[in-house]
Amino acid sequence: MNFRIPAFKLRLALATFVLATPFCFAAPRFDIRQFGAIGNGEAKDTAAIQKTIDAASAAGGGTVVFPRGTYLSGSIQLKRRVKLHLDHGATLLGSPTRADYFKLNFFALVWADNAEDIGISGPGTIDGQGKQLAVGYELPVTQGTSWPDAREGERPVLINFRNCRDVTVRDVTLRESACWVQLYRDCDDVLIENIKVRTMAALTNDGLDLDGCKNVVVRGCDIDSEDDGICLKSSRRACENILIENCRVRSSCNALKFGTASFVGFKSIVCRNLEIYDTYLSAIALELVDGGVMENVQISDVKITDCNNPLFLRLGHRNVNGPVGTFRNVTISNITAEIPNRPREAMNKFPTAWRHRCTTLVTASITGLPGHPVRGVTLKDISILYGGIGNKARTNHVRLDDLDAVPERADSYPESTMFGVLPAWGFYVRHAAGIRFENVTLRVQAKDYRPALVCDDVQELRLDGFHVRSAGSEPVIVLKDVAGATITNSAPPPKAVRFIKTIGNTRDVNGP
Repeated sequence: MNFRIPAFKLRLALATFVLATPFCFAAPRFDIRQFGAIGNGEAKDTAAIQKTIDAASAAGGGTVVFPRGTYLSGSIQLKRRVKLHLDHGATLLGSPTRADYFKLNFFALVWADNAEDIGISGPGTIDGQGKQLAVGYELPVTQGTSWPDAREGERPVLINFRNCRDVTVRDVTLRESACWVQLYRDCDDVLIENIKVRTMAALTNDGLDLDGCKNVVVRGCDIDSEDDGICLKSSRRACENILIENCRVRSSCNALKFGTASFVGFKSIVCRNLEIYDTYLSAIALELVDGGVMENVQISDVKITDCNNPLFLRLGHRNVNGPVGTFRNVTISNITAEIPNRPREAMNKFPTAWRHRCTTLVTASITGLPGHPVRGVTLKDISILYGGIGNKARTNHVRLDDLDAVPERADSYPESTMFGVLPAWGFYVRHAAGIRFENVTLRVQAKDYRPALVCDDVQELRLDGFHVRSAGSEPVIVLKDVAGATITNSAPPPKAVRFIKTIGNTRDVNGP
């Protein structure tokens, strides 16, 4: 028997093998106290820390050690073959004074540019004192807009590594950044392992951002963030050959997100064994809106509880003067999700400035654009329980005889709430091709009158083992302008008024 490993899986396996080796401290070790650091949390130790890093760099590399204590500091630059190690009880404390920070592309507490063989290890803490640093840089929502002006470029992140390679960040606790917690831009061969992130200090407090990085392993991380938990971006290069596994994520926005910056793309990415909980927008959001390519993405073995939306897959055209991107070959499997109807007051971590965006029970969706479908998405072994929105009087949903009223919003910022109340309670699919539902079970806890599934302008739809356990007053499945649908091993739930309703130019439907 010939067995061939796909190329991108082989590259991921090799990256995992190389990056999973134990973190080894390079000799010699440099104690920052021997270079003048005081560690009382009041005197600024910036100069002493940088002097220690410079000495390690001049020696050809080494480990800069932070013993127990609190070291107040502004920006420090990490250099080639130098690693920081924070002992138990050691805290690197960000200065609350803006003038103490250096700006690369972002202001940052720890930064590196074009460095290799660098790292940070724990079990100590990096605390950014973000609440103090963010004062005056978060402007409220203005009339005619839906977003506050967060001025991200004016607030320091904790870690900012750009154009670096052979990067290891392991075991540390990262707290209270004034902006994104950590940004790795255009970096190669990165291992981020067993870190803890706790940040509710300011708006746009992303837990982890990878922008244009290649050969990355993110493993065993525990992230609780005000904004997106784990976020992949693509400003100048593709995010490629990335493994994210065994992580626990809570977010007041999206837990696992690709985008919004998606100018080049996301390729050969595996996400598995994730726990996502208490998240106020989407558990999984794949957003391609700036002309790039999203392909060969596999997400599996995810437990989702107490989230407002399970899945949001979006191909948009925010770059109105550029090309529409390509979204293809995505597999999402072995997912369990509980999407309750939570009262707004229960979501006490939702940012005050964004409360107007807070919407519960958002339907899972896969949406492309007219003439630019999302292609080749497989949903397999998925179970979703929704809370249910009750009767028609509670919503302003789109009627089945007017599905064109669902707005396209091609150039809008992508978010699962962007279309309003969708005409389906389980899944809404529009402008898509080659969509497969395999062993997918949808249930609603309370009543919901809408169909479980609405497909609009879809080619090559396959439902194999599509199980709906709850029936409303509308048909269970609605197909509008669907060309080629195969429905097998599927049956309507008890008391369903009708299993399948076809409208518009729907043709070639094979099934019950």
